[in-house]
This record gives sequence, C-alpha cells and structure tokens, in this order.
Amino acid sequence: MAKRKGLVIAIDGPAGSGKSTISKLVAKELGLLYLDTGAMYRALTLKAMRENINLEDENALVELARKTKIELTMNEKRDEIKVFLDKQEVTYDIRTPEVTANIRYIAKVPGVRECMVKVQREIGEKDGAVLEGRDTTTVVFPDADYKFYLDADLKERAKRRFDEMTAMGMKASLEEVEKDAERRDISDKTRKVGALKKAKDAICIDTTRLTINETAEKVLREIRK
Repeated sequence: MAKRKGLVIAIDGPAGSGKSTISKLVAKELGLLYLDTGAMYRALTLKAMRENINLEDENALVELARKTKIELTMNEKRDEIKVFLDKQEVTYDIRTPEVTANIRYIAKVPGVRECMVKVQREIGEKDGAVLEGRDTTTVVFPDADYKFYLDADLKERAKRRFDEMTAMGMKASLEEVEKDAERRDISDKTRKVGALKKAKDAICIDTTRLTINETAEKVLREIRK
C-alpha cells in the first residue's frame, strides 16, 4: 500500500445495514470523499446488460471492466453521490431490481474485482476516503485507519430497501424485497472472492434500532477517540 495523504475509513456490512447513508454522513462531517464501491459494480453490471454480454462469460466481463470508465462524484453539499458510466450519469439506473439481481455475476469474477480494487485503492491513497461495500475492510483496505461492520435484522434491512425503492418510484412488494435481501446475503457471504465477512479488528455496530444520526454519531465517536 502506498503512503496515504488522508484518513481511510472502511465500512462493510450486508445490504440495508445503513452503510451508504452512514458513509455519506461521516465523509461529509470529516471532509473526506465518499466512495461507494458497490455502485462501481452496479455500473459495470448495467453496462454488461445494455451490451447483452453473457453474464456467465468471465473473460468477456473482465475485458469489459478494463475498457470501462466509472466515476463517482459528490454534489456541492457533499450529501449525494453521482455515478457516471463512460461519462453518462447512471445514478438511478444502477438501482433497479434487474441490476440488483445480476450484480452477483459481476462481483464474483476475480479479474473484475482486481480492476475495481485497483481504482479504489488509488482513490483512497491519493486523498483519503470513506469506503463502503462488502470487502473494503478485508480486501480493498485491510490496513484502513478505521474499520466498521454495520449489521441489522433482515426484516429491518428489507423494510429500509423497500422504502428506498418506493421513494424512487419502483414497484415491488415488501415480501419480494425481503426474499431478495436473503438471497443476496447468502450470495455475498459464500462467493469465492470478496465475500462479505467481518474483519477481526472491525468495530461492529447493530443498526436495527438506531436512527441514522445515532449510528453516524457512534462511528464518529470511535474515530475521534
């Protein structure tokens, strides 16, 4: 790892545990870049779907990753991330149920992950960042200055995702969202590369009964100790 200019804070956890929202708040409070690693995989998944690439063809997916440019930026208020795929904004396009269902094909390919991790490390090592995903504390930045693992009850995580989808105008039943969350948990925890797991030295926070602000304050207190 190269010498870093700023703090690197890594946050892992299952879908719906609050990683994205908390990471944004922490990044804003500390004046750091927020890097949503999952959004990068979602963007590549979207491109593969648009180009009708066989999602089982790992060689084709790696080649696609090598020639694809994915950029993440924050707005002026630093409270919203925008995702660009080859210069085109896809912030909301990558959050559809179809992309969610197919991201597992992309995330499990070692060559794809190598491309993504390389970019993520370069960003973090340059100016510091708050990163969140499934393996940021174990693979991307195992030497992060601070590591956190957020978790929450499955039903609560499904409800959060359902509310988020409803707010974006997406149609789905709470039961469907819960089943999808359960499938994603199994996929994330059992894949051969970049599997979701708690780093031994990560601070674990159960967000089930915590508000967004309460969770963010817990994280910030640990950093400011």
